Amino acid sequence: MPHLTSTTADATGTGVRTALGVPGYAHPLVAPAQWAELARPGTPLDWVVLDVAAGPGSRPDPHCLDAAARLRAAGVRVLGHLDLTYGARALGDLLSDAHRHLDWYRVDGFLLDRCPVERTELPEVRRAITALRAVSDTARVVLGHGRHPHPGYAEIADQLVTFAGSWSDYRWSQVAEWTAGHPADRFCHFVHSVPRGHLDEALRIARWQGAATIYFTDRTDGGGRVDPWETMPGYWDEIVSRVGTGVSE
Repeated sequence: MPHLTSTTADATGTGVRTALGVPGYAHPLVAPAQWAELARPGTPLDWVVLDVAAGPGSRPDPHCLDAAARLRAAGVRVLGHLDLTYGARALGDLLSDAHRHLDWYRVDGFLLDRCPVERTELPEVRRAITALRAVSDTARVVLGHGRHPHPGYAEIADQLVTFAGSWSDYRWSQVAEWTAGHPADRFCHFVHSVPRGHLDEALRIARWQGAATIYFTDRTDGGGRVDPWETMPGYWDEIVSRVGTGVSE
């Protein structure tokens, strides 16, 4: 399998400490039990994305305020969702959304979704991140590329989402060689449609490819018609147990 050729991490998985990065569930009013589950003590979470309404929304949402407060009380890092629209988003609009996320929900950072990958777009993304850090100098910034970008992006953010897609693509995926020069906590993988019986294999791929933050789910995208991330995996307890204990083999 192509991922076995990677040199980004020890093939035994011992050099990578894995945690969960949650792309964001359905609104807490619709999925209260799922949001409550994220605040359960001992859950191995790196961060959880809060997406109120394609961003922070136009006014504070009481259900999201409560969900964010519960996560903070549990020591979970909350990231506000910001949409870069592949570089087309005006910086002023982006910063306005960032301020609302910070003022209302006291987020710990941001997931910049639909981030471009090209070298030509790198200066504008760097400018946006610099502006965000001026707003909050402690903010964790995660770039949601969904595939490997130009390596320069790794120099301007805390973490990159370098895979977002289906299990059928992930199990044959290849890691970019330049990632070997960075620690595993710089990379994140989102994979949907992962069968329960392939969880161990999926975890091994993530560790071989040097991604310390992962989110695997058995939910599907319905051929592009539904969001596979908005519902908790059917095997949530199992993946929490495997990630939390470092089980990979």
